[in-house]
Amino acid sequence: MSEHQATIGGQPRHNMFMRYIERFDDGEIARWAFRGLLAGAIVVIGLDLKALYDDRLMLDPTATGTTVIVEPVLPPAVRPGSEGQPTLDPRENVTADDDAMRRPLRFELHSGGVMSAEGSIDVGAAQRFAAEMDARGEYVKTLTLNSPGGSLDDAMAMARLVREQGIATEVPDGALCASSCPLVLAGGAVRSVGEKAAVGLHQFYAATKGTNDPAQAMSDAQATAARIARYLSEMDVDPALWLHALDTPPQALYYLSAEEMTRYRLTTGGATLASW
Repeated sequence: MSEHQATIGGQPRHNMFMRYIERFDDGEIARWAFRGLLAGAIVVIGLDLKALYDDRLMLDPTATGTTVIVEPVLPPAVRPGSEGQPTLDPRENVTADDDAMRRPLRFELHSGGVMSAEGSIDVGAAQRFAAEMDARGEYVKTLTLNSPGGSLDDAMAMARLVREQGIATEVPDGALCASSCPLVLAGGAVRSVGEKAAVGLHQFYAATKGTNDPAQAMSDAQATAARIARYLSEMDVDPALWLHALDTPPQALYYLSAEEMTRYRLTTGGATLASW
């Protein structure tokens, strides 16, 4: 580089740069450096959130217009509890047929005013349940559940109709009630779970992708959690129950003990039905 190229107006470039820097005090320079580091950290966090969102979506229809579809669990590994201790593992007691559980939720009326609901809670399950109740609801006293979960909206709609009709809910021995199914259980006027039944919770996430905006994903996830907490309060179930779901990834289940279900008021006691 020539001497002419290394100067501007006869002044060396580095001297001009130093005089420009000297215009600012050390505190202002430190503040600008901190702002730069903070901006970089925000970008990194945003990219991490996007990657997380791409792997596991959790959408709230009230915020995005997207139905929350939860892929059923049949049932996977047990989620470790606090301090690495394993939670209750009732999987050996579950006698449900996997193929039957994957099929859309179906209803059957039995003697003694018992209606069974078995299968995945698919989109439209609440409408079919409402139709069953319109046709035969006067005979239904107890709804038994055997489901790996599914649509969040349908689960809560079913539960509200159950509560409106004053119907009891039951998870019989040998049955599984997981993912969104416990929300249906919470709708019962009287709620009971067999000693050899399995009730499990985990995080909700959408089976189909929506927006790729990580900020929107975070907002939707929080809105969904708040929505479930309000619903549980509405059903007189302790919203702290859902902390176990928030702490458990979708690939696992946190199985509730009888003591936990009583403490969180998910069960209310009462007579149990015969084994599934």
